Amino acid sequence: MQKLNFDTTKALQIFLPERFTNIELPLFLEAVSAGFPSPAEDYLEGKLDLNDYLIMNPASTFLVRVTGDSMIIAGIHSGDLLVVDRSLEPKDGNIIIAVINGELLVKRLKLIKNKYYLLPENSNYKPIEITETMSFEVWGVVSTVIHPLL
Repeated sequence: MQKLNFDTTKALQIFLPERFTNIELPLFLEAVSAGFPSPAEDYLEGKLDLNDYLIMNPASTFLVRVTGDSMIIAGIHSGDLLVVDRSLEPKDGNIIIAVINGELLVKRLKLIKNKYYLLPENSNYKPIEITETMSFEVWGVVSTVIHPLL
């Protein structure tokens, strides 16, 4: 089978999240204002464990680090971590991890005129039509993007 070379956003590394570590961070009752600051401690609600917030199906959830810039309009940048749930049924419009001829890609799944496409979120790249000659599989559905600001 011919390997296709896509100049696109790819899954670089796959990690199994550590689910046994309880990491609780302060959770504030009020939304953060971009205007006049207020004393934050008056609004402390309690603690939040990011495992509970980010991982809905622990047995089927993985973290995937990406490389490339084809998904930047969707807010996915090179080096970001994606929370990927393999138990979710892919739907039209979902961002997915796809396997095409053995290569992992990050794309938006789209059904157009009874044909499936993998759409980039960057105008420098072209959609990929899924054809019968390809080895194609949806590996998982992206539920969250972890994008560092620094």
